[in-house]
Amino acid sequence: MRVVCQCVHEVPALFEASIAEDQQKVVALNNTISEYESAADAIKNKLRDHLPNTLFLPVNRTDLLQLLHTQDAIADTAEDISGLMASRTMDVPEVLREPLLALAHRSVDACDQSAKIIEELDELLAVGFQGQEASRVEDMVKTLSMVESETDELGQHLVRTLFEHEDSMNPVSVMLWYQLIKWLGDIGDYAENVGDRIRLLIAR
Repeated sequence: MRVVCQCVHEVPALFEASIAEDQQKVVALNNTISEYESAADAIKNKLRDHLPNTLFLPVNRTDLLQLLHTQDAIADTAEDISGLMASRTMDVPEVLREPLLALAHRSVDACDQSAKIIEELDELLAVGFQGQEASRVEDMVKTLSMVESETDELGQHLVRTLFEHEDSMNPVSVMLWYQLIKWLGDIGDYAENVGDRIRLLIAR
C-alpha cells in the first residue's frame, strides 16, 4: 500500500506539468509511476505466491486476495492516467485547471486515508479485530467514505464544466478529458473499497 501511494502521489504533478505545457516532465512522471506500479506488482505477486493454501490464516484467504486486488487497481489506474497523458499532449483548458487539480489532490487524500487504515492491520490482528482498535478503524473508514464522497462531488462538477465548454474544444480532447476525470474518481472509489474490505474483516 505504501508503494501504491507513491504512484498516486505523482498524479497531481502530471496535471501541473500539463498546465505548464511541460510534456517532457509528464513523460518523466509517467516513467516514475510505471516503476512504482511495477514494484507494487512484484510485492503483490510475492504475497500471492507465499499465501498458504492449507494452513489457517488470521483472515479469510479470499478476503486477503480481494484486498490485494483492490490495492493493485489503485496503482493500475494511476498508471493509466500517466500513460494516456504521456502518449498525447493534453491541452488543459483554463476552466478545467483549478477543479482538475482539486480532484487530483482529493483523490490522493483518499488513497492516503486508505493507507492509514492498512497500517492498522497488525494492531487489528493482535486484538482479533475487536475492541477499541476495531472501533477506531471503523471511524477511519467513515472518514475515508467522506473523503471519497467529496471526490465524487468534485468529479461531477468537473464533468459538468467540461460539457458546458465542449463546443470550444476538440471532440477527441473532450472524450479523453472525460476518461481522465473518470480515472481520477476511480482512485477515490478503489481507495474507499480498500476501507470497505477492512471493515468486512472486522465484521467477520
